[in-house]
Amino acid sequence: METFDYIVAGGGSGGCTVAARLVEAGCNVLLLEAGPRDNHPFIHIPGTFIRVHGTRRTWMYRTDAQAHVNHREVYIPQGRTLGGGSSVNAMIYIRGQQQDYDDWAAAGATGWRFADVLPYFLRAEGNQRLGAPLHGQDGPLTVSDGTHRHPLSLAFVKAAMEAGVPYTEDFNGTHQEGVGYYQTTTEAGRRCSSAVAYLGRVRGRQNLSVRTGYEVERLVFEGRRAAGVIARADDGSRHEIRCREEVVLSAGALATPKILMLSGVGDGVHLRELGVGVLHDLPGVGRNFQDHLSASVYGRTREPVSLLGHDRGVKALRHGLQYVAARRGLLTSNVIESGAFVDATGCGRPDVQFHVVPALVGDVDRAPPQGHGISVNPCALRPKSRGALRLRSADPHDGFSLDAGFLSDEADLRTMVAGVRFARRIMRAPSLAGLLDGMLMLPDTADDSIPESVYEDYVRSVAKTVFHPVGTCKMGTDTQAVVAPDLHVHGLEGLRIADASVMPLIVSGNTNAPTIMIGERCADFMLAQREAGARRAA
Repeated sequence: METFDYIVAGGGSGGCTVAARLVEAGCNVLLLEAGPRDNHPFIHIPGTFIRVHGTRRTWMYRTDAQAHVNHREVYIPQGRTLGGGSSVNAMIYIRGQQQDYDDWAAAGATGWRFADVLPYFLRAEGNQRLGAPLHGQDGPLTVSDGTHRHPLSLAFVKAAMEAGVPYTEDFNGTHQEGVGYYQTTTEAGRRCSSAVAYLGRVRGRQNLSVRTGYEVERLVFEGRRAAGVIARADDGSRHEIRCREEVVLSAGALATPKILMLSGVGDGVHLRELGVGVLHDLPGVGRNFQDHLSASVYGRTREPVSLLGHDRGVKALRHGLQYVAARRGLLTSNVIESGAFVDATGCGRPDVQFHVVPALVGDVDRAPPQGHGISVNPCALRPKSRGALRLRSADPHDGFSLDAGFLSDEADLRTMVAGVRFARRIMRAPSLAGLLDGMLMLPDTADDSIPESVYEDYVRSVAKTVFHPVGTCKMGTDTQAVVAPDLHVHGLEGLRIADASVMPLIVSGNTNAPTIMIGERCADFMLAQREAGARRAA
């Protein structure tokens, strides 16, 4: 039976970070990833990332029918390749607001205030423009300004300023509020995923083993200590692999609680109902689910302009040649080039983020409106609604049931409606209004006289996630907490979690950079414990 010092289950943003830092410290590490290697060009060319969605390099998860979004099932695609979400996302570099992390600490995640986590963001970041005190420039994760600016992206920025939103050069500065262009995790026109940034530093080292096509089904325990994993390979074979030190779960906020429950760690009542033996009754596993919801607001343009999807024939060939020859042009775009953070409800801090796509977009199960246009997507940043994930059976292949609870808290609907109203306000400002031939799917009024009920019905009919599931193994010390502030699972030994599932509260923005920060901290906790053990042994 193979044995390593550490096993990292999941090669996503957190997993690649933990694995690389442990390898750099001289530890013998096995990294297991359910999906294939990140060796498809569509992953690495920024402008083609959407073509990866729906392939074998993404999990196409979906919720149960959701009562408050017209009983629809909502899709939540997640990365299924080395790099995880960082290999299939829009590459937007956002940390969230400083108060987010202070709120974590106040909720029981001691030692996770913004002042505590900032050094780890700095350690990870290699920003090509911004520097101290709020940015790092020497880290492995390259963060850069986009070189492509679509006319509709520029028009949105100008229109938002006309609507009263201040311009900002840095959404990760002292204050998040403002409109501008997103910095992205890209370098020289290529994606900088966690696999590129972190595994790229240690690939080829003898103390790292990376196995793709290995899906971890459950953990192996000796008493209450995690001693290894059982993983199913693509060929159907099962492998038991052991570790001397610790197992790190980094399979994401949907798969990590599933693995725990299949291993007998979770709500004892639920597990017994399914015939799963209860190793450790930990009722918070799978609870506290949170995600960011968005509702697209559409405008049709007078001229046939679009970022992607309408470029055919000679145009597409020209863009491809431009990218290959000089790493410039449309294919270097992360698609969502511009955006904004606004206080739409008057709560005192930004509560809505705008992701702006210079094209008409739909969802996994919904076609976009026909023609050319712009999609302005308001996203409610700090939802109060909570959901729960449960197993369907004791069979790992039966998946899970997810009641996401979307819009179950009335305050979330109020925020979403305020975001849609704000989007329409921006789209009526001169710089966008001059390019648009009207708004779609909502009454095309010149003012904001649309009844609240019309907005509410619209939000419920089009709400979709922006693929930021978190919270299902939350960090803290209360009865629903799954991990302690050092990320070890309460009541067990040799087991930590390093992914977005540990977030007690969702951050105010995209979740990739915070998940990498969690991976950095997890590696530090593990190495500190290893050094303490070595000192005791000496």
